Amino acid sequence: MKNSVQIKKHFFLLFVGFVFASCLTNVDEEVVINDDPAIEDPCSTITYTLNVRPILDNNCTTCHSTNGGQPPNLETFENASANAIIIRSEVVRRTMPIGGSLTDEEIQAISCWVEAGALNN
Repeated sequence: MKNSVQIKKHFFLLFVGFVFASCLTNVDEEVVINDDPAIEDPCSTITYTLNVRPILDNNCTTCHSTNGGQPPNLETFENASANAIIIRSEVVRRTMPIGGSLTDEEIQAISCWVEAGALNN
């Protein structure tokens, strides 16, 4: 009788160990890779000349220009590029432009331009 109880204990412990071990087995997660060439990076088409410059002209240079008098002057690429990180920070936090607001697309365009190196393209 004592042997029978010990055998049952061993089988029970073996069963419990098997159950816990099976729970620890790695499960392959499905990895989704975007191989669709029709879906492209939205930042890939952002340029200073076509996207960022018009945003700055329409929303920033009223104040940040020679006539506006507020630093930094954003009338030229050189000045805009030199202040790119500050520009992105201000528009992402929506503290600039004062008295107006940029659309999410405009903020994304500025962010993309800065992250790509604030190039004169």
